[in-house]
Amino acid sequence: MTDFMDQIPEAAADYLEGRRLDEVECIVADLSGIARGKAMPAAKFAKQKHFYLPNSIFLQTINGDWVDDADAPFTEPDMVLVPDFETATAAPWTGDWTLQVIHDVLDQNGDMVPVAPRNVLKRVVELYRKQGWEPIVAPEMEFFLVARNIDPNQPVEPPIGRTGRRAAQRQAYSMSAVDEYGPIIDDIYDFAEAQGLEIDGILQEGGAGQIEMNLRHGDPVKLADEMFFFKRLIREAALRHDCFATFMAKPIQDEPGSAMHIHHSVVDISTGENIFSNPDGSESEAFLHFIAGLQNHLASTIAIHAPYVNSYRRYVRDFAAPINLEWGRDNRTTGLRVPVSGPEARRIENRLPGMDVNPYLSIAASLACGYLGLIERREPRAEYIGDAYASADGIPETLGAALDLLEAAPQIHDVLGPEFVRVYQQVKRAENDAYLQVITPWEREHLLLNV
Repeated sequence: MTDFMDQIPEAAADYLEGRRLDEVECIVADLSGIARGKAMPAAKFAKQKHFYLPNSIFLQTINGDWVDDADAPFTEPDMVLVPDFETATAAPWTGDWTLQVIHDVLDQNGDMVPVAPRNVLKRVVELYRKQGWEPIVAPEMEFFLVARNIDPNQPVEPPIGRTGRRAAQRQAYSMSAVDEYGPIIDDIYDFAEAQGLEIDGILQEGGAGQIEMNLRHGDPVKLADEMFFFKRLIREAALRHDCFATFMAKPIQDEPGSAMHIHHSVVDISTGENIFSNPDGSESEAFLHFIAGLQNHLASTIAIHAPYVNSYRRYVRDFAAPINLEWGRDNRTTGLRVPVSGPEARRIENRLPGMDVNPYLSIAASLACGYLGLIERREPRAEYIGDAYASADGIPETLGAALDLLEAAPQIHDVLGPEFVRVYQQVKRAENDAYLQVITPWEREHLLLNV
């Protein structure tokens, strides 16, 4: 126990100071970003160097089915899960003193399992490092607080705020709107502090009960770990106050969707300088090459940035979500936006991912496109001036079309890993097929007696 406790981060040690650790949750993210794993008594965890889970956890769909992977053994062999003690963090909503620990996923030969989402992101980051680059990301998280919805046949509604009224829409950046659910925000801050997670800011977004939370920039794997933890803690904070937090891309009709914008920059490992800026502060060729990579390859990864049928309901013209691959400076109608910044913080914002993504996979896919741009050294199209919603350069409009583009993108397969892409497509096509078997209320309302 002493050796294990000596390896945990300071925030986790502070949380347990003067207390007895009861339980450890050993977790990994599956393809959907759901935490899978085991909980065990702390005394037992301290005696184990690893534990096992079947490889089938990466073949499970969001609706609980499994795909039949012809290239995977039907015997469901065990994978080896090894704790990454740097990720140990509190689970402050539990009834006892509990830590969560993210685990590395290895096969029985000690090699990284290529379909594990955290390993996919590590693979992409390593490609950058082999070139002498260090990728930096800063994610933004948008989500809705909604009233409890225990009947999936009923529409989702905003929650009741402290005034006794439902949260108002179209109140972007309103401090009063945030105050409506202040106790939930307070718990989010308290949970984050206990877990050693840093929040850069919280604001009211444009939808009713919609919040945006920004994270500081940093290492892609560490930030993806934090987003994985944040999704869980936000849900737990909402449940304490009799409502739900949802990360669906489009949970409420006629409201904006929820995005996970990703800000990208790249640092030269040898100098520590941002390669997107020249010594005189101007935009570098590498900056334009990165943008070109996003323009040329991002469409092939939309199935990762928009992983469910609901995701495509967010891509609505003139509805606060980009539907194009144009780029522009300080232009929020473009899918690729260059924010206002100094040369040292020059970056490109990918505005296409929804908040329903697996953060490991979406960050990996976005970095993969930029990496290909840096390697290919092509020029982007001209900067789009004006309203980019008028652009004819669109993105796939359905999950099926997006998966077809992913299937036909060998360069993306090479960067993310062919085995991962193969399994990911199988799982997502199974989910799409399951959705197509469901008849919606809209169809019954307008087609049952009229066609």
